[in-house]
This record gives sequence, structure tokens and C-alpha cells, in this order.
Amino acid sequence: MLKLRSYFIHLLLFVITLLTTTLSGMEWMSGDLLLLGEKGFHFAEWFTWDKFSKGFYFSVPFLLFLTCHEFGHYFMAYWHRVRVSLPYYIPLWLGFTFTIGTMGAFIQIKQQLKSRTQYFDIGIAGPLAGFVVALLVLWYGFTHLPSPEYVFEVNPEYKTLYPEEYKKYGLDYAKYAYNYPDTKENREKGVVGKPQEGMIGLGGNLLFWGFEKWVVPAEDRHKIPHPYEMFHYPFLFAGFLALLFTALNLMPIGQLDGGHILYGLVGAKWHSRIAPVLFTVFVFYAGLGAIHPYESLETLLTWIPVQIFLYYFIFSRISQESNDVLLLALAVFAGQFLCSFFYPTVQGYSGWMAFAFLLGRFLGVYHPPATQDEPLSLGRKILGWFALLVFVLCASPEPIVVG
Repeated sequence: MLKLRSYFIHLLLFVITLLTTTLSGMEWMSGDLLLLGEKGFHFAEWFTWDKFSKGFYFSVPFLLFLTCHEFGHYFMAYWHRVRVSLPYYIPLWLGFTFTIGTMGAFIQIKQQLKSRTQYFDIGIAGPLAGFVVALLVLWYGFTHLPSPEYVFEVNPEYKTLYPEEYKKYGLDYAKYAYNYPDTKENREKGVVGKPQEGMIGLGGNLLFWGFEKWVVPAEDRHKIPHPYEMFHYPFLFAGFLALLFTALNLMPIGQLDGGHILYGLVGAKWHSRIAPVLFTVFVFYAGLGAIHPYESLETLLTWIPVQIFLYYFIFSRISQESNDVLLLALAVFAGQFLCSFFYPTVQGYSGWMAFAFLLGRFLGVYHPPATQDEPLSLGRKILGWFALLVFVLCASPEPIVVG
């Protein structure tokens, strides 16, 4: 009975997550939210079976990636005879803001792993399995791009907002859709032709750019959507998220999958040296430019202590000595401040601070030691370095571009 109840919980969470990711896919493709959309809270007008069915174009490929990732871990653990749970899916859909319908999935390892090989094999199996699915999803998405006019199905206002310019420039709508229009009010503000505030789009990574350049035939490249429209292309969006999740899991820090891989490659001694350095670099980049030296004195006096306290909180588990943690927080902030002073245009990505906080305070930067510290085989070492290459290809310095 306990097993049946457990299976039912796993299945129920999967079904709910399938529903929430489908609703999210429906929102991204239509550009309309249930609670804050153009129609307000009018479920009968907001929900149609046609729009809902199209939401599966996002949920199915994305959940296929997520499922293969988790079952990569699961089957490798089973092969090593390690007791492990089936995946727990975490649904999340709000209706008043855009989400992807889930916070991911995880498996529960029910016993202590004994060797570097076990950590390595179980850690690497998930990202590599998911990476294969991500490649397939992106290949399908980029080889089955709809006609450029598809964007007008989601944004019909692009045709009517500036009809004369549309007639003149045709599909070169980006000059008008994403920039402040030439109006008297905007001329007075001096913002004509500049990107409008609040516009969001997908950033890039090496692999995504490679698909655009080498997979899409030259005669079809006019079909590649603008970064601000990628959200409305479900296979491209799902594939991009799959690459992003793969990169996040492959970060060689703590007990992330990449942390397990690094631990297997270099052992406990070197992992405890390398991981804190990589984490510090990550935090440095995330907070770079958050506080600018040329701000007003009042702003600086207000936010500098806040920033330093935040870094102290993030780094507090790196060392048991509070003075060392404080020195590290001060050093990171000072380095950022000097960098912004000499290079004012250099900017990090503050969106990564939330993930840095999660790593520093909850997931941890270090790796638990294995009782059997034997080195990996040559084949596993080659596979491990390949996984780190995958991380580089999938990593996105700025995954969400804000206009």
C-alpha cells in the first residue's frame, strides 16, 4: 500500500505539472495572462481548447527534457544499487505573471554515496541525458520555423500600430514595435528610436547561436524570430530553457551536478579550493554594476552597506571565521566598485544574485567527502571534461534581456 501511495503521489505531481506547464505555454504563445491580461479575469474568453492544445507544444518538449534529466540520475543510481525515489515534479502556475509552470523536479537519494565514482556517474547522467533531448528539441524548432507572419498572430497590433510604416517596411516591424515611436511627446523626452522600457527577450548562448547560424538554412534565416519574440515560439523557448537548466545544473559548485562531476575529477582537496573561487567569481559577475560609483552620495551611503551585508550573508558558509567572510564580502564589493569606476559600461547580471543566494545559503559551496576516494577511470575523466564543455556551450551570461 505504501508503494502504491508513493507511485500515486509521483504520478499526481507529474499530471499537475503537465497541466501547469501547458497553461504557461498557452500564456507565452498568446501573450495573455488569466488575471492581468487584456481581458482581465474572464476565464471563458481567456481559455479556449485551441489555445490550450497549443500549450502542449511547450509543455511536452520541456517536460520531456526534465523527465529524461531526472531519470538519467534515477537509472544510474539504480545501476549502482543506490536506493533512490522516482522524480518529484514541482508545479507552479500563478496566472497574474508569466511562469514556466514548474520549479523543476528532483529525486531523493535515500542512502549515503560511498565513492567518487558513484557521485560522478549519478551526477553526470542527468545533465547529459537532458542535453541530448535539448539538442533534439532545438533541432526540431529551428528546422520547423513558421513563416515570419506568425508573429502577427500573437501581436496583431504590430500591423496596426504604425500602418504607414508597416506598409513601407513590411516585416521589418522591429524598428517600430520595440522602440519609442516618433511622437511629439517622445521627441521632447529625447527617446525616439530607443528601446522601450519593460521589453523582455531571451538572451543567447554559444549553442543557441550555433543553431541559428549553422542549422537554419540561409534562405530560411529571415524566419528566425527577434529575441523579444522567442517566448512565443514554444519549441525554441523550451529548448532554450533546457539549455539554461542544463548549464545551471552543471555549474561546478557544491552539490550541483557539476559539483559532483568536479569532485569526481579532482577529489575533495582540490574541489574545496576550486569551488569557492568559482562561486566568488560568479557572485562578482552577478553584482557587477549594481552600485555605480557615479551615483549620488545619498544613494551610495544607503546602498553600499546593504550590498556588503548581502555579500556577507551569501558568503557566510564559505568560512567558519566571520572575519574572513567579512573580508571576502568587502573585497568583492571593492573589486566591483573599482571595475565600475574605470569601466562604467561594464555590467553583470543581477538576476543571478537569487541563484547565488540559494547556493551560498542552502545548497552549499563545498562537497561532502566520499569514504572511497579512488580516482576515476580515464573514460570517466574524458566524459567529465566533456560535461564541463557542455556547461560552457549552454551557459548564458544574460538569459533574460530587459529592454
